[in-house]
Formats: sequence, C-alpha cells, structure tokens
Amino acid sequence: MVDFLIFGKYSTEDVVIRDPGLVRYINLEPRMVLHTHGRHVLRHLGKSQVNIVERLINHMMRTEKYTGKKMSAYGVVKDAFYIIEKRTKQNPVQVLVNAIINAAPREEVTRLKMAGIAVPKAVDVAPSRRVDIALRNIALGAVNSTFRNTKSAAECLADEIIKASKNDVTSYAVSKKEEIERVAASAR
Repeated sequence: MVDFLIFGKYSTEDVVIRDPGLVRYINLEPRMVLHTHGRHVLRHLGKSQVNIVERLINHMMRTEKYTGKKMSAYGVVKDAFYIIEKRTKQNPVQVLVNAIINAAPREEVTRLKMAGIAVPKAVDVAPSRRVDIALRNIALGAVNSTFRNTKSAAECLADEIIKASKNDVTSYAVSKKEEIERVAASAR
C-alpha cells in the first residue's frame, strides 16, 4: 500500500485533534493531489469531506491577490508549511489543526426580532461553522499582514498559523475569536 503524504512530505497519521466536537469536521484523509474540483459541493456537509489543507488553500483563494488562482495559493501554503516545519520542528499539519482549534469561536451573536426590536442573543456555534470561521480568519490575517510588508505571503501565513497554534492574541484569527466571544458574553 502506498502512503499518500500532504505535499509529498507530511504524514497525517500522527496528527491528533484535541477538540472532540471538531473531529468529524477536520478531515485528515491523505490525498495524492489536494484538488477535488468541487466534487463534494452538492452533498450534505460535503465541505467536511475535503482535506483540511485543501480547505485552507481554498480560503486563501478567496482573498484579494489569489482569487481563483489555486496553484498560486497551493504554492503559498506549501511554502508556509515548509517554514512552519523549519521553525517549530513539528508536523505542520498538526500545527494547522492546533491553530484551527484555538481560532474557532464557541459562541457568537445572532439578532432576534422581539416586538419590532432587534435583540442580540448569544448562541453556540455549529462545529462546521467553527472550522470555517477559523480557516477564514487565518487566511484573512495572513493576507492582511502582507499589506505594506516586505515579508512574502508564505511567511505571513506561517506566522499566522504558528501564532494561532500557540493561542497568541497577536494572531488575527485568535483576536477575532476573542472579540466574537466577548460580544457574545455581553449579549447573554
């Protein structure tokens, strides 16, 4: 049997997901090519069947410079994983999973209409939405930090993932999570 590795280097066998609520929504199934061509789009919870690294690549494509350029986003994530491995001496997939767990908000605010007045109400966040928000904020934080900066996008993405995995509040994703949860706590 041939073992498929992420980017030909990184194994997903020893990656541990510490949050039991996210286990079903973080797919670590190894793939030869991280490009599913939207194969799961019409299935119920189809996003959860896409490898988590490919989902990060797709979220990088939603940002300014890489809109629709999957191979460019692929190269940025591949380079970022190499930088993460060099800096942390850990499996970059494990660092990414830890970053997602730390950047995923548990509560957020919704608006309820009561007697013609919109009232904010704190609600729990669904696990698939938690993963989506975390990935979106990691990608946005990386792209925002490249603005007027000499660092490459891969270095900024690696910094964002490393900071989020350490639960550092200087990370854009973790600070957004803290902000969302603070607003939800005040709306209880």
